[in-house]
Amino acid sequence: MSAGAEGGADGRAAGSAAGSAAGSAAGSAAGSAEGSAGAGGRRETVLSAGILLYRRTPSGLDVWIAHMGGPFWARKHERAWSIPKGLVEPGEDTLAAALREFAEEIGTPAPQVGYTLLGDFRQRSGKVVRAYVAEALAGFDVDTVTSNTFEMEWPRGSGVLRAFPEIDAARWVPLAEARELVVAGQVPLLEALSDHAPPPEHTPPPNVTPPPNLTPPGTAAS
Repeated sequence: MSAGAEGGADGRAAGSAAGSAAGSAAGSAAGSAEGSAGAGGRRETVLSAGILLYRRTPSGLDVWIAHMGGPFWARKHERAWSIPKGLVEPGEDTLAAALREFAEEIGTPAPQVGYTLLGDFRQRSGKVVRAYVAEALAGFDVDTVTSNTFEMEWPRGSGVLRAFPEIDAARWVPLAEARELVVAGQVPLLEALSDHAPPPEHTPPPNVTPPPNLTPPGTAAS
């Protein structure tokens, strides 16, 4: 399950209809995106894994984020973006899951670079997002996002199942702007990136001091 399908968990605060529109048409699937109850009613932590790519620019850091697909997010811009991520399958390595989800949602593999664990970030729903971070290779970009899809009943109550992309757009965004665009639960993730990859400090050129007793050209020495 990817960011679009997980949108049911991120959007449930907007109401049950919004949660259903953002995620699975089945209520049980939306519930499992938030966290499932184990034996004896004990709530199990749901783990999602994702990739946060960044690049350095003269003005600071850009991050690669994706706009979640489906009817709930279609007309939303702020708080409707996410890092490419999705649920970890049982027994699956979390970095492998993050890379798999990136390829499924963006339609192209993540850059082959060294990824570092940025941390685990608990969402309001109780789900935990485990983020891996890396600086992208120079020139990495995607002209057209080709995402996998999910099915849901839309319009609600119509009995008609329709397919929607998990992700309908992805692009580089300046870090400050991204803080306003990603879902609220991922803002701490971007704050952690600021500590992980601060922009390079500008070092002014050293002052050049002429050597002492230098005789200007054309002047006779006394």
